[in-house]
Amino acid sequence: MKSTQRLWRWLGLIFVVSFGALGYLGWQIYLTAPPIPKAVVTSDGEVLFSGEQVQRGQQAWMAAGGQQLGTVWGHGSYVAPDWSADWLHREATALQAIRSAEQRKVAPNLTDADQAAINARVRDEMRRNTYNESTGTVTVSAERAQAIREVAGHFDGLFGTEPSLAKLRDQYAMTEGALPEKADRQALTAFFFWTSWAAATNRPGETELSYTSNWPHEPLVGNTMSTSAAVWSMVSIILLLAGIAAMLWLHGADKHEEEARVPACDPLLGAKATPSMKATRKYFFTVIGLMLLQIGMGAITAHYAVEGQAFFGIPLAQVLPYVVSRTIHTQIGIFWIATVWLATGLYVAPLLSGKEPKFQKLGVDLLFWALIVVVLGSTFTGWLGTLQHRGVDFSFWVGNQGLDFTSMGRVWQILLFIGLLFWVFLLGRALWPALKKPSETRGLIAMVFLSATCIGGFYATSLTWGQHTHYSMIEYWRWWLVHLWVEGFFEVFATAVVALIFTNLGLIRAASANRAIIAETIVFLFGGILGTLHHLYWTGTPTSVIAVGSVFSALEVVPLTLIGLEALQTYRRSKAVPWLNAYKWVILSFVAVGFWNTVGAGLLGFAINPPASLYYVQGLNMTAAHGHAALFGVYGMLGIGLMLFCLRGLYDRALHADKFLKPAFWSLNIGLAMMVFLSLLPAGIYQAWASISKGLWYARSPEIIHSPVMETLVWLRVPGDIVFAAGSVLLAVYAWRLLRPARRAAAVPAGVTPSLAKR
Repeated sequence: MKSTQRLWRWLGLIFVVSFGALGYLGWQIYLTAPPIPKAVVTSDGEVLFSGEQVQRGQQAWMAAGGQQLGTVWGHGSYVAPDWSADWLHREATALQAIRSAEQRKVAPNLTDADQAAINARVRDEMRRNTYNESTGTVTVSAERAQAIREVAGHFDGLFGTEPSLAKLRDQYAMTEGALPEKADRQALTAFFFWTSWAAATNRPGETELSYTSNWPHEPLVGNTMSTSAAVWSMVSIILLLAGIAAMLWLHGADKHEEEARVPACDPLLGAKATPSMKATRKYFFTVIGLMLLQIGMGAITAHYAVEGQAFFGIPLAQVLPYVVSRTIHTQIGIFWIATVWLATGLYVAPLLSGKEPKFQKLGVDLLFWALIVVVLGSTFTGWLGTLQHRGVDFSFWVGNQGLDFTSMGRVWQILLFIGLLFWVFLLGRALWPALKKPSETRGLIAMVFLSATCIGGFYATSLTWGQHTHYSMIEYWRWWLVHLWVEGFFEVFATAVVALIFTNLGLIRAASANRAIIAETIVFLFGGILGTLHHLYWTGTPTSVIAVGSVFSALEVVPLTLIGLEALQTYRRSKAVPWLNAYKWVILSFVAVGFWNTVGAGLLGFAINPPASLYYVQGLNMTAAHGHAALFGVYGMLGIGLMLFCLRGLYDRALHADKFLKPAFWSLNIGLAMMVFLSLLPAGIYQAWASISKGLWYARSPEIIHSPVMETLVWLRVPGDIVFAAGSVLLAVYAWRLLRPARRAAAVPAGVTPSLAKR
């Protein structure tokens, strides 16, 4: 007991100190973010852009698709360019051409030395910081102003209807007239210029270091990897190796307790579903429908990398453009995984406490229909706003905000936040009897409730930015949501629920599970909270973010090294007695989570996390490989395992057609592996080579994206996609058979479950 109390104190200390440090660094990001000038002017006083245009351009880009249509500072989608890198390269080459034309007036035949001198002059001009803090202006030469106008004309036509750029739009998977209003397109060019200016201009007080720490790689302007990125990458690798060694040493030196004696019969076999537990059925069937929708949208989105505005010749982009299909694909993935975990919490709460609170079923039903309204409403309004170009206000409030994994409009975010708080209330009132009563599992139940409270409360970070918030701060808060909410507290919640499941099945001892879950949460949050910063290396942040982010993102990987080992031990325990065969595919789903945690989150995650790696591969398919393996492999398989466990208790054992689960399980995992290792990872490596050799602009250019190699790798996704989709269909068939009328009559009758909490 004393040992457990000490662990709880350590957890509280880590939580407070880590979030204090994260908040302090957020304040530093706010203070040192690239300034938005009041005006960009020529040396003659002509105004090229105003500060209002830069801010309006940010909104216009998001309304046109934002991070679903290319990237800015490396965050977003992968078919269109990184607009910061693209502008930077175009402006540098245009300025070189202007300076070369000037020199030819003096010496028609330029020597190599002449050209080198011109290139050096261009480099120095683009790196020189001419921002005047007192006047709030950035001053550029007349020649650079000419180059800026040329590049601005290109982007004006690209986001408009310029016929000569139709092929390029198709290669970028852009629709014609993405921004119909001329004023919005002009503002867009101001925003793109500002992001590239921050990427090349030396930060005050620094030598040869831009606001974005010299990202992206662009030799023309002297953007090469900084010393801090190289040094802290080496430190992170050393810390990773040291952390793994320490973890293995502690694991080996720890006195292993006697394993739990597995009961002779299933402890959950006699449990009866209460009305609120039975009300969660519709959540799980909806989850499968959303999963199928996500897979379909993923196939369409991937195909747009070959045919930018068509699907096997069908002009599908007229009604379902790339921006919409990718938004649905990423957003629905978060929705269905989160819905599984919400429903699991509502299912297990009465199971653990043994009591059904009054009106609990009504609350579960209301929450379900509220979630349906949010999912369908946000999807529809996002599609409508994009297709009909409803403008920046519609986009921000009810349409598509243009931010990866959190794209729904502000109204829908507020409604979802209210829904999550209501879920915490329902969960808390159902768990309260178990929380009040002393028991061996009370610590685990407390962890479930605390993590659920964080899930509800931390979604408030989606409300922290506004339409005029600085882009660096939008990224800071967005990663609070994506990294801490999805990858942090949901994982703690799910891990605690799994521990409770295994405890009540008799696979692990309650006391051991209590200590283990708190210790694992300490280790995970110790690296995970400040590890959030590894997403922010190049978003206009100070170099301290590189130092802290690289160190703690390395430590974040350390506990994943043991998860695969724990998964094997879990699988071995699952063979202890014959009755556990009923939970075979539940347990194997958790084993798959261990595998993908080690490979997808650990191996592929650390492959891109060190600054020296991310400097070259941010915004390339290396990130997509990690994202697919980690998001579905870890969180998706975890959700499927939890869903199968709940369905096992909601329907009579005789109704489950387990013959469909075996091919479904293997198809999902093999299909995912094929998708990642035959297509996404090789594509990312191929792009990384191009990024290192010539620059990020080249790795994201049509010359690479639509090269025979890349298009072949896109087609190599098809076999994996088919196998993966087949697994999802088989899972749907399994669920459908539970709904057949003849089987429904034999469903488990409602009743009150006796408390399963260990006394």
